Amino acid sequence: MPEGREASGDGAAAPGRPDAERLARAALTRIVEPGDERAGRWLRTHGPAEVLRHLTAYDGSPQTLPGMTAARLAGYRMRAAVADPEGDLEAAARAGGRFVVPGDPEWPGQLDDLGDARPVGLWIRGAADLRLWALRSVAVVGARACTPYGAHMAATLGAGLAERGWVVVSGAAFGVDGAAHRGALAAGGATVAVLACGVDVPYPRGHAELIGRIAREGLLVGELPPGTHPTRSRFILRNRVIAALTRGTVVVEAEYRSGSLVTARGAQRLGRFTMGVPGPATSSLSAGVHELLRGEGVLVTDAAEVAELVGEIGDLAPVRRGPVLPRDLLGPVAAAVLDALPRGGTARVRDVARSAGTSADEALARLYELHSLGFVEREGDTWRSASAPRPNDDTRRGGT
Repeated sequence: MPEGREASGDGAAAPGRPDAERLARAALTRIVEPGDERAGRWLRTHGPAEVLRHLTAYDGSPQTLPGMTAARLAGYRMRAAVADPEGDLEAAARAGGRFVVPGDPEWPGQLDDLGDARPVGLWIRGAADLRLWALRSVAVVGARACTPYGAHMAATLGAGLAERGWVVVSGAAFGVDGAAHRGALAAGGATVAVLACGVDVPYPRGHAELIGRIAREGLLVGELPPGTHPTRSRFILRNRVIAALTRGTVVVEAEYRSGSLVTARGAQRLGRFTMGVPGPATSSLSAGVHELLRGEGVLVTDAAEVAELVGEIGDLAPVRRGPVLPRDLLGPVAAAVLDALPRGGTARVRDVARSAGTSADEALARLYELHSLGFVEREGDTWRSASAPRPNDDTRRGGT
């Protein structure tokens, strides 16, 4: 049996039909916390229906499930007493949502890389297919209290990636997250918000309009059932889903203890690409990003560089270089002859040839070439750089 698949073979039913396995998983999203690896091992070994039975019909032995204790079971049973999977599925449907479980056609297979920390199931709002969108997605995350520079870079990355056909994934938080979502939407692209609460709960409240728009034009994804509110730990645990769901994670501004770095490190552990946008060396909001870049993170400055890293062969960022100056087009001998002319005043051909390390005939030929191109001027038997000041220029400007 492949790793991460249950012996029960759940997920055979369509997402809209609440069979026993789907109902059990829906109930378990209200009983166990996201990322509970102990519960994940139980699911892998016994299947969701059997795990739910053990948690709701305790037979007196704490060893019924490996690692179970009486205290732990009491906590699970308190939550199980109020679990109403049918009601949660109906509430999700009323909000335009659905519940997707492992084995469904829409389930993103890359989440299985999380092993026993894989989500029990995903509550989703939005018309798009999460599995298809996740195949070509990039996470853009960062500080909530970002600077105007951070907001600008996040929005620019979101828009640029969307224009290139990439799905922008983030957490709908203030700061970098919101800017990335807005950038993707402004470009008419696709965006996914992974929430640390129910997909029918607009959090943060200040982003209610943005979250509503993502539900209409993109996707809202969460591990928690309808009506559930976030906690500090759920934000951290949510980040593992963002990391696993996407091809790579870009961090835009993050302090040393930022949750965004949790996402980046999770991406590294999963073998995903990890990228960072540099900022001022004196900014504490960029300190975490710079530390990431000192390790395995890759420095990126725009969407083209991100796409080059996470995309297919041929998705190359343009070669960047400074402007080409007319002097850059000169041949090596002509450039040496030009350099041999004094910064001020004139020089004879023999002196130019000696300084340039060439023959007098070659120096004279190159001087005529440079003259035709406007680099030098001839004064009788001597030559001077066209950019050098003439002896009487200061007198003419000073007007003595």
